[in-house]
Amino acid sequence: MTSLPHRNDAGQAFPIYITVVAGLLFLAFAYLAVGQAAANRNGAQTAADAAALAAAQETRDQLAGEWAENVGDPTSWDIIFDGAVTGLHDSCWRADQLAAQNEAHVDDCTMDGPLRYSVEVTTDEPVGDSIVPGTEDDYAQASAVAVIEPNCTFDLPETGTEARDVLPRLTCKEQSWDLDLDDLLDLPEPQDLFDVHLAD
Repeated sequence: MTSLPHRNDAGQAFPIYITVVAGLLFLAFAYLAVGQAAANRNGAQTAADAAALAAAQETRDQLAGEWAENVGDPTSWDIIFDGAVTGLHDSCWRADQLAAQNEAHVDDCTMDGPLRYSVEVTTDEPVGDSIVPGTEDDYAQASAVAVIEPNCTFDLPETGTEARDVLPRLTCKEQSWDLDLDDLLDLPEPQDLFDVHLAD
């Protein structure tokens, strides 16, 4: 005859069940905290990337404007493509704008040379409450570097030749422009003259 299970067996199993469930809940909350922190870090990096690119693009547009104003003086083109132009406006205001659009603020924006911006940001919102102590006051930080790279090449005419008054052919990547001082309606766009990208 089969014996019936003792009632004590069920009573002993219940604490084990509670312990297992509590452990699973703890792991779930731990994974959630890790996910929150990762999302916050990703948001900070997105803000930093966008801010650095925006500052670099603003400077690129200024350099392109300088080139368009001095298109009739090819001897100045090298200086412009090297970014060695005086009087450019500070472009970090664009970094501030893009960081704010991504719920962060700029801690530092530096033009590291004429064609390079370094930006550091901090998120406006902390990770939030979790089982990990201190996360309620933990703000994610990130940095990014954007580079302005000239795309164009050209050959200046030799000094003393009749060709000195003719603008050189400008080749930007795979496209070329035969510029005519009497017809300057079809000029390269800023993105043709310069590439802007995050540093590797």
